[in-house]
Amino acid sequence: MPIPLQKQFTYKINRAESDFISPGMRVAVPFGKSKIFTALVYEKHNNPPTAYQAKEIHQILDETPLITQSQLKFWEWITSYYMCSLGEVMRASLPSYFLLESETVIRKNDLTFPNTDLTGDEIAIINAVQHQTAIKIEDAVSILNRQNVLPVINNLLKLGLIDVQEEIYELFKPKLEKYIRLHENYKEPEALRALMEELKRAKRKSEAVMGYFSVIKQKEHLKLKEFKDVTGISGNIIKSLADAGVFEIYSKSIDRITHDHGELPLKELNSLQQEAFEQIQASFSNHEVTLLHGITSSGKTEIYSKLISQTLSEGKQVLYLLPEIALTTQIINRLQKHFGNKMVVYHSRFSVNERVEVWNNVLKNTGKAQVVLGARSAVLLPFGNLGLIIVDEEHETSYKQFDPAPRYHARDASIVLARIHHAKNLLGSATPSIETYFNATHNKYGLVELNKRFGDIQLPDIELTDIKDKHKRKLMQGHFSDRLMEEIGQALSLKEQVILFQNRRGYSPVVECNSCGNSPQCPHCDVSLTYHMYNTELRCHYCGYHQPLPITCPSCGNPGLETKGFGTEQIETEISGLFPNARVARLDLDTTRGKHGFYKIISAFEDREIDILVGTQMLSKGLDFDHVSLVGIMNADNLLNFPDFRAHERSFQLMTQVAGRAGRSNKKGKVIIQTFNPFHQILQQISNYDYSGMYRDQINERHQFQYPPFVRMIKISLKHKDQHLVNKAGDWLALSLRNNFGTMVLGPANPMIARIRNLYIKNILIKLPKDIALASSKDIIQKIRNSFESIAEFRPVRFIIDVDPFN
Repeated sequence: MPIPLQKQFTYKINRAESDFISPGMRVAVPFGKSKIFTALVYEKHNNPPTAYQAKEIHQILDETPLITQSQLKFWEWITSYYMCSLGEVMRASLPSYFLLESETVIRKNDLTFPNTDLTGDEIAIINAVQHQTAIKIEDAVSILNRQNVLPVINNLLKLGLIDVQEEIYELFKPKLEKYIRLHENYKEPEALRALMEELKRAKRKSEAVMGYFSVIKQKEHLKLKEFKDVTGISGNIIKSLADAGVFEIYSKSIDRITHDHGELPLKELNSLQQEAFEQIQASFSNHEVTLLHGITSSGKTEIYSKLISQTLSEGKQVLYLLPEIALTTQIINRLQKHFGNKMVVYHSRFSVNERVEVWNNVLKNTGKAQVVLGARSAVLLPFGNLGLIIVDEEHETSYKQFDPAPRYHARDASIVLARIHHAKNLLGSATPSIETYFNATHNKYGLVELNKRFGDIQLPDIELTDIKDKHKRKLMQGHFSDRLMEEIGQALSLKEQVILFQNRRGYSPVVECNSCGNSPQCPHCDVSLTYHMYNTELRCHYCGYHQPLPITCPSCGNPGLETKGFGTEQIETEISGLFPNARVARLDLDTTRGKHGFYKIISAFEDREIDILVGTQMLSKGLDFDHVSLVGIMNADNLLNFPDFRAHERSFQLMTQVAGRAGRSNKKGKVIIQTFNPFHQILQQISNYDYSGMYRDQINERHQFQYPPFVRMIKISLKHKDQHLVNKAGDWLALSLRNNFGTMVLGPANPMIARIRNLYIKNILIKLPKDIALASSKDIIQKIRNSFESIAEFRPVRFIIDVDPFN
């Protein structure tokens, strides 16, 4: 069932249903008093439940299974490893159109009105069901313009004037295209001659029939729109011929996702790429998983393409995972040129209808779904013949699902998925995660390294600029140092492009009164409101709350409100003022909310319609621009000074990836990193591209303070609107966990933001050494959770388990 309960439910079926039904099919089942849910058949058995009376299923919804047995096995692993329910995995995996809706429907009874008077609201409901046959509860709310409609419905039920029932609605609607054909009565030459003789006086109709033959030629099906466009025949003429039985207009279901690219041959690999390709193949003979550690712009995508082509020639499917599909338009276009209609894309910005079509194509293993390109949710698709999984930019945090459950990591899950299908897994990154590189250097994974850029292009020079010194010497213009200004001016004079990176959106993260120091706070979260200048409002980036920017301080009435800190919007405003002739654009969540918002900005930048692109970490992921000669990182310190044991690793990865956008064509690029502490060890390692040094330092610290990869971590979060109750529940839980795990339990502690959406949060962290069995530890945690939830006082508190929370 698609609900967060840790068990399956048994229902009754008859002999005929038993002969037809099989695991993986959907069935509609009654649950509770009146609800109907879409459930998946897990197994058939003859053991009646003892705790409850088995109900009969409502109906069977599929003719063939919707999920495969290997997929179900994979779901069970996710359930076990990430400590969630199978129902939660089901809800995350299936497109919402496969989870049919159960809604209350009101129908009129065939009874005459009683003698008793009806109220105006009751008459309005009766009139509505008379005219529409049936209405839903939400329709009744709209008709009466009030939320509390149940008393009205209940009174009409008592009078016997209406019936109320639960109905199921199939939500998926195939996309239909209208086609035209000549009626079969006119297929014979004599009948056709007679028709043309009859239409002699009707010139336009005669032209329509002749036009049909000129367009149809060798086509099996002719689109109505194409027929109209080519012949110029009006819709009225076509309709009259259809009414007369000359033409037939019919509809066909078509795919929403089509690619018009042909299949161009793959580029030849250079000697270094060919050597890496052969090393990967050799590694796959000894390891299920191989890490390709290739520096930025080393040509990893060409190697991926060769591996994909090889896997397709073996008749197997390929899954290509990207951290955020909306951010990797270039890779999609590049692969489509080679694999054309063999490739489908799957991500959350597709409509549900599009996602259903991809699901069906993957399930049926059609020719349209041999290569699946997707974000993290693509690992949950129903693969039947998987041969290769590629995880590009494997270090990215976007692969981790945080809310809601299942809180899986797509990279780790893909390794298990590959094992289930006996497939190979390739992890690729210029800056691998510490855990992945640790596994590769300890022979758990294979390791292949690619240390030169494609075409022998040199890595960009990285220069650290001390903005503390620049401020003292008054060499700053807004948030720009004189060095960065000089380099931007030079790049623009040479008709080259510039990228400016600031990992914070909005205009300013804080607005503060310069008289009393008051700063507007979100009423629902423990954070200050971020100022967005484009619509003059303050917005919370956690819950979405927003309000107009106050003219005066809400606390003291002083008009002197100042902004503190800066985001991408402020950088865009400043650079537009400093270089008024430059074309500036911004790339962040605010400018790319639409389905194609990211693609439009990136396309304009590729076409050199934009000179300076200001953006957040979106800029660091898989983008390749030929004419970018300069990258400016506006403030490195807010990345480094973050309370997370991964802060330095993340900073190295992010800044190295952003720096890699410079100088990717024929010219060596330049990177300016502005910082208050240019002697920071991580910044020195970034400037020297010293991944090995960063890895050694971080692995030593992890070993010393017991962090992954030397321990496994499980985080438990408690949430409730009553702060006292959360504190009390956290103390009880921490004590119970310490009785079993001792000093391995840290907390309870408030996170950096202790209240989000009016819910107070307490976190408890459990560190489990590698020599302790993970499964038995999870069993203990689950028993403690059951005890926690059996205490009536703690039952309202949300209990959230996150395995590997910092991956």
